Amino acid sequence: MKPRVEIEFCTACRFTLRAGWLAQELLFTFGEDLGEVALVPSTGGVFEVRCDDVTLWSRKIEGRHPDAKELKQRLRDHIDPGRSLGHSDR
Repeated sequence: MKPRVEIEFCTACRFTLRAGWLAQELLFTFGEDLGEVALVPSTGGVFEVRCDDVTLWSRKIEGRHPDAKELKQRLRDHIDPGRSLGHSDR
């Protein structure tokens, strides 16, 4: 079974575009290696990225949003640690 990524984001904080952009970045990089990238609207300032119920990023914990490079590295480390991300690994 392929991994499922969830991006939960606060609509009141207008995090919708950021969530959509990061979903696009993950799909572009990992493509068919992912089973799904789901956008989960929420409230309360939340911005969390999970893969198969493992939290890869939490705005509450990190104190900021991830950039695409960081998120790709964390997802790679979770689903395929030996995979090269090319320029994103530098």
